[in-house]
Amino acid sequence: MERMWAVRVKEFGGPEVLVPERVPAPAAGPGQVVVGVDVADTGFVETQIRRGAWQDYFPIGLPWVPGNAVAGRVLSVGADVDPGWTGRRVATATAEWGGYAEQAVALAETLVVLPDEVEKAVAAALLHDGVTALGVFEPAAPAAGETVLVTAAAGGMGVLLVQLARSAGARVIGAARGAAKLDHLRTYGIDVVDYGEPDWPARVRELAGPRGVSVTFDGAGGALGRAAFELTADGGRMSAHGAPGGGFATVDPREAERRGVKLRGITDVQFAPVEAARLAERALELAAAGRIVPMIGATFPLERAADAHAAIEARSVVGKTVLTVGRQQA
Repeated sequence: MERMWAVRVKEFGGPEVLVPERVPAPAAGPGQVVVGVDVADTGFVETQIRRGAWQDYFPIGLPWVPGNAVAGRVLSVGADVDPGWTGRRVATATAEWGGYAEQAVALAETLVVLPDEVEKAVAAALLHDGVTALGVFEPAAPAAGETVLVTAAAGGMGVLLVQLARSAGARVIGAARGAAKLDHLRTYGIDVVDYGEPDWPARVRELAGPRGVSVTFDGAGGALGRAAFELTADGGRMSAHGAPGGGFATVDPREAERRGVKLRGITDVQFAPVEAARLAERALELAAAGRIVPMIGATFPLERAADAHAAIEARSVVGKTVLTVGRQQA
């Protein structure tokens, strides 16, 4: 039986529960393929699931191999799958989880051919954040001249939302914590506020002017997300999709309705496989055209997944953190 390296979680806990192990390699079932993983995406939500949180939203069983977005080449295909996929350079969501491994199973319908102009690390960085960013951006539809507030703006998804809003002609206020993150955000030509400062909401109001914030993309959650809702103008739009601040923003839907704020949450960004593939393909097209560029702030080898999670939790990385598997090729 062929075996491979994978990083497994056998009990909930800190980063140290991420342990590389030799496990049986997967086989492709009907409608599936096996992808040889070159780069795997990581995300803050995986650090929370690893600790045992969010089981209502993301139920998992142990042992668990994290990772639900990878880039690599198709190694084999199952029944009812075009054998022409074999050997192709692809980016894809995994069939469930299992991305922190040398091989992962994916549904054939979720495969996206990787454009020649896009490196695998870039593709992996976009597969989750690019999909989610487009998934929250398209319904909000910021228009030229509107003011957009992005919290957790220096994160992997935040920088993409900043770029998308800028390309739509909106005025963007990026909220983050710390000089390094704010300095990076300034390179996009936007206004910035440090929400480590107690008066940050007043600064946002000052920057937004009398029209206020038309669209809020909240990737922070918690008290920061609640404050971001208060900053959203009546009749505006808000996506409360982030939870690093200690939970999703607590917003009473009745209050949002009373104020005419169109509110979307985490359940609105759990896409069906075909829709996720459409958004992924669009994100890669934008990347190939140079219209969005993910910020990859840290890269770790697969066997150091625990270090990657520790860095994410320490908020020490500007942008995305990805895992590389073996010798990488573009």
